[in-house]
Amino acid sequence: MSGEKLPLGTISPVRRIGQREFDFERQVAIMAIVNRTPNSFHDQGSTFALDNAVAAATKAVDDGADWVDIGGFAFSAAQAPIDAAEEIDRVAPVIARVRAATDAVISVDTHRPEVARAAIEAGADVINDTNGLREPGMAEAAAELGATVVVTHSLGGPGRRVFRPSYSDVVTEVAAFLRERVAYALDAGIAPDRIIIDPGHDLNKNTFHSLELTRRLEEITAIGYPTLVALSNKDFIGETLDRPQTERKEGTIAVNVVSILKGARILRVHDVAATVASVRMTEAVLGWRGPLAPSHNLA
Repeated sequence: MSGEKLPLGTISPVRRIGQREFDFERQVAIMAIVNRTPNSFHDQGSTFALDNAVAAATKAVDDGADWVDIGGFAFSAAQAPIDAAEEIDRVAPVIARVRAATDAVISVDTHRPEVARAAIEAGADVINDTNGLREPGMAEAAAELGATVVVTHSLGGPGRRVFRPSYSDVVTEVAAFLRERVAYALDAGIAPDRIIIDPGHDLNKNTFHSLELTRRLEEITAIGYPTLVALSNKDFIGETLDRPQTERKEGTIAVNVVSILKGARILRVHDVAATVASVRMTEAVLGWRGPLAPSHNLA
């Protein structure tokens, strides 16, 4: 089996990000989530302490993560605002210590250009912006720094409440937003091979919106840039399966595998070890890699 590939015309499927190289035609990168926040929806502040955040990041790499995403400000509107200086104080020390310990890709989850600059200076490789480069100066900072950027769809952005989000056609509208923001990034001087896109499941979207985005993900991957999906333990999984926050691992694995088959190449996850096993198996079935152990079926 030759396996499925990204659509023809994909922009630079083979990429060097930080110190690692990825072939997104035949490889899925696993991004571990480390939130240095007191209010993250899944970990509930368990990695807010500096040592805990660093330990979680290094364990994720030991478990097989290719990439660690470090954030200091949650997306949810149900939180007290913090200024850029406090966000920098949360993320920069973690990034510096993780950078000293591993060659894995490090991204900073932020929408503020001053935080992005401090994070890159501390050793990060990627700016993961759930605001879609809408903060003034963010695209210019990314271009100047030569950083890879993740351009994500959301209606309101981090910390902003959107009541009853509605779309005429969620996939069409998300795709149009991503195309427009990619054009903006290119105009700002960000190189095409430094752009990744993310449709933003559950970011100002309800369960039906996120299911539809997953069902029609090929319409997002067809934009031509490597696609990241951040599905891990999200509410659309919980509502679909009627599962609490702590019982969504199997649902997460299912939607991640479906997303790979539809063209996603970067998975942002909490449960690294389980994701690594499911991704390696999916890659093997698609013919992208062989078994990791010698075959015993020689008779």
